[in-house]
Amino acid sequence: MEKFSRSGHHWLIIIALICVFMVIGTYQAHQIASAREENGTYEQLKIFGSVLDLVQRNYVEEIPPKKLIYGAVQGMLKSLDPHSSFMKPEDYKELQIETKGIFTGIGIEISLKDGILTVVSPIEGTPAYKAGLKANDKILKIEGKTTKNMTLIESVKLLRGAKGTDVTISIYREGWRRLKDLTLTRDVIPIKSVRSRMLEEDYGYIRISNFQNKTTFELKKALKELEKGKSLKGLVLDMRSNPGGLLDQAVKVADVFLKKGLIVYTDGRIEEQKMRFEAHPDKHSHNYPIAVLVNEGSASASEIVAGALQDHKRAIIVGVQTFGKGSVQTIVPLEDGSAVRLTTARYYTPNGRSIQAKGIEPDIEVPYTPLEKPKEKDEFFHFPTERDLEGHLLNEDEPIEDELNSVKEKKDKPETVDSEVENGETQPPPMDNQLQEAVRILKAWAIFTQVKSAK
Repeated sequence: MEKFSRSGHHWLIIIALICVFMVIGTYQAHQIASAREENGTYEQLKIFGSVLDLVQRNYVEEIPPKKLIYGAVQGMLKSLDPHSSFMKPEDYKELQIETKGIFTGIGIEISLKDGILTVVSPIEGTPAYKAGLKANDKILKIEGKTTKNMTLIESVKLLRGAKGTDVTISIYREGWRRLKDLTLTRDVIPIKSVRSRMLEEDYGYIRISNFQNKTTFELKKALKELEKGKSLKGLVLDMRSNPGGLLDQAVKVADVFLKKGLIVYTDGRIEEQKMRFEAHPDKHSHNYPIAVLVNEGSASASEIVAGALQDHKRAIIVGVQTFGKGSVQTIVPLEDGSAVRLTTARYYTPNGRSIQAKGIEPDIEVPYTPLEKPKEKDEFFHFPTERDLEGHLLNEDEPIEDELNSVKEKKDKPETVDSEVENGETQPPPMDNQLQEAVRILKAWAIFTQVKSAK
C-alpha cells in the first residue's frame, strides 16, 4: 500500500511538472505572438514614416507636417465605421456648440448622401423653412463654392454666420431642370430640444428634437406646465427625426417615466465600456398612458428611450422602424485642442436587444402620409438607416449574409448626419396622420382601462 502511495505521489509530481511546462509554453507562445504583433505594427509604422518622408521631400508643393499627420489620422478613423472621426480644434468647438448655447444660421439639418450635401429637414420657423427648403433638396453650392468633397463641418461653417448677414445657396430638387439660387438671411437659432403643447381633451404633446445638456430639465418643465391644474389622460412623446445626442440625457429622460429597472446597458472591449443604467423612483409620478412617435430618422439616444419604454411596457411605440444606430461614441480631447470621436461600445435595451443596424420596431406600425400631396414626382424623402452607412457595425444577432444583402439592395448610402440647427416652431403644426393615430390609441387605451376596472 505504501509502495503504491509513493508511486502515485511520483505520478502527481510528474503531472504537476507537465502542467507547469504547459503554462510556461503557453506564456512563451503568447509572448512570441505579442512580439510578432508588435513587430508587425512597427513594420507598418515604418511604412507610414517612409511615405511621410517621401511626400515631404518630393511632393510638388511643400506641405506642413501637421496637415499631413491630421490627414493620416482622419483616414485611419474613417476606415473604422461611419461614426468614428477625427476633429480638428475648430471642429471640436463646433461639436460643443451642438450641445449647448445658441448660434446664428439658416435652420436646417443636413447629411451627406452619395457625397452630395442633402437637406434632411428644415426646422419650422427658421429662414430655411420660410424660404421653402424641403427634405431631399441637394445643396450643390454655398456662396458659389461647390460642396463636392466638402465635409459636413466645412459646410456648417459656411452656413453659419452673424445675425442679419446673407448666405446664398444653390439647390437642386428632383424634377427641376436647373439649379435655383436662394439667398437667406441668417438669424439667431436657439438650440432648444423640447417643445410642448396641449392637444384635444387633456392629451399632452411633447416633442424632443435631440438630446442636449438641458433636455431633461426642459422635459420636466414642459411636463409641469402640461400637468398644471389638470389630470392628463395621456401623453404623446414625439421623437420622430430625432438624430440622438447625449447618452446621459437619454437615460435621464427614460428615468422620468420609469420607476425602477434597467434602462440601457453598453458592452465594449474594455471593462470601462461595460455600463448599466438603472431607473430611480421619482416623487413626481406620471401615471398616464404614453404613446411614443418614431420614424426612420429616430436614432441613437431616441432609440434608447423608445427601447426602454417599450421593454418595460410603459409606452406604446407608434410609427415606423427606427434608424438603427446602436453604437456608443466616446469623445477623447487631445493636447492641441483637437479630439477623437471613437466608437467604443454597442448599447442594448433592457431585454438585451441590440439596436445596431436593426432599430426599434413599433408596436403599431403607422406609415407617414403627407398633409399635402407633393407637386413633383419622387419628392418623398427616404431616410437613410444605419444599414445604409458604409462600414457600419453589424448586429451580432443577425446573419452576416442577410446584412450584406440588405446593404446591396439600398441605393442611397449617406456617410453621416449632422445638424446645422434645431429649434422650436413658431406655430403649432397641424396634426399629421401619425399624431392623430397616437391620440386615437391613447383614447382607446383609456377605454380599455375603464372596461378592465369595471370587470
